[in-house]
Amino acid sequence: MTFAVVRLRGSVNVNKRLLDTLTMLNLKRVNHCVLVPDNPSYKGMLKKVESFITWGEVSKEIEQTLKKKGEGPIFRLTPPSHGLKSTKVHFPKGDLGYRGKAINDLLRRMV
Repeated sequence: MTFAVVRLRGSVNVNKRLLDTLTMLNLKRVNHCVLVPDNPSYKGMLKKVESFITWGEVSKEIEQTLKKKGEGPIFRLTPPSHGLKSTKVHFPKGDLGYRGKAINDLLRRMV
């Protein structure tokens, strides 16, 4: 299983350890997306920066679309059409954190 991880918040007034974790995930800018495998080390990193990203299980269709669009490990996406609910509250009321298969709907709006 593969997770899609999208950065939703910027880096102003952020702890250096959290910035280092985002850098290790190759998420240096807002609306960048990466695909990561499902293993304990990545899950720990995702939990640590959960207040800056959204993530979930990506479908094969969306994964192929991203790989076709991108030129490397980082996919530069546009802001989602019809916007985000909130970048301050966790899913389902907002857009941050783990969202399961609902990440596919967000990625469709951002590609």
